[in-house]
Amino acid sequence: MTTRKSGLGRGLEALIPSANKPTTDLQNRQNHGNGGSRMFRLIEPDGTVNDRLPVTVDEMKALYADMVEARTYDTKSMAMQRQGRLATYAPFHGQEAAQVGAAAALHDDDWVSGTYRDAALNWRAGYPWELLILGRTGDERGGQVPDGLNVLPPSITVGGHMIHAVGLGWAEKLKGTDVVTLTSFGDGATSEGDFHEAMNFAAVFQTPTVFFCQNNGYAISLPFEEQTKADSIAVKAEGYGMPGVQVDGNDVLAVLQAVREATALARSGGGPSLIEAVTYRMGPHTTADDPARYRQEDQDNFWGDRDPILRVRRLLEKQGEWTQEWHDSLEREASATIEAAVEWAESVPEPTVEEMMGRMFETITPPLREQLDQAKGEQDA
Repeated sequence: MTTRKSGLGRGLEALIPSANKPTTDLQNRQNHGNGGSRMFRLIEPDGTVNDRLPVTVDEMKALYADMVEARTYDTKSMAMQRQGRLATYAPFHGQEAAQVGAAAALHDDDWVSGTYRDAALNWRAGYPWELLILGRTGDERGGQVPDGLNVLPPSITVGGHMIHAVGLGWAEKLKGTDVVTLTSFGDGATSEGDFHEAMNFAAVFQTPTVFFCQNNGYAISLPFEEQTKADSIAVKAEGYGMPGVQVDGNDVLAVLQAVREATALARSGGGPSLIEAVTYRMGPHTTADDPARYRQEDQDNFWGDRDPILRVRRLLEKQGEWTQEWHDSLEREASATIEAAVEWAESVPEPTVEEMMGRMFETITPPLREQLDQAKGEQDA
């Protein structure tokens, strides 16, 4: 299986140049009331840059390759669900920059607590494709996290995992480590009480937690403007006494830089932050959804030109670092990787009744023992 990929940005030797001023820090970019400062962006949709970029050209190409691999997984997963090989699937096409950029900013021992739509985030943080696929087949063993990996299994409950992330951060603070927790969630989760509880507790106890909201515009079919009267998700941070910043979620480097600054603040004892990554899911909420019933075609066209992979391609083309042959090779390699992960997941033997009943408690309980005996009797009949 694949292992955790190293984070970027430590000991960089070169930057892609820009004539503009360097980036300011997270707190200086904090949103205040009525929309606050402008959305943070480093790469424009046409590939031009606004600032000195915090990666080398080779690292930029590595991020591009990661996004290509993530999209390959997403495309194959959609096809497999239609073939009846996966359970209901929540695609993330269009949100690759937000997820890959956030994970790339983390240290290897940081905690990640994400959602059912965060396969790219979890994978980039070290969760194997094999287990992500196995879990989507309905096999709960896909949630058995490899030893030494601080990435929680994908959370289906909307918002509930944010509380877990705060608890993990609090535990790391009590232990005196510099480990940070990042919890990812959608804009719909900010309407849950768990969001308030997690944000308030994290702020009061100054836990090293980064709240990372991927605002893709819709909570299933409910548009953002009908969900909240606030001008943004980021401005909600002020009510909890923590920094909040809104970034272009389709700009992988803006996300990378914002998460880097938020984690640096948390490691230094500065407490939690809220990052709103404004993005767009190009596909349905899940494979059980029809977005054509609540979205207009011109929205997809608008966001299609702001595709996160296309944006980096345009940047690399300006540097003479992108070719169709290279991109095609990345897709072939990614396809082979995902196909191998699928083959592994589909070859895992089905669990026995004893395994299913016996893995919940260290010692099987009398009610479970009774159910096990009944199930075995039915099998033997």
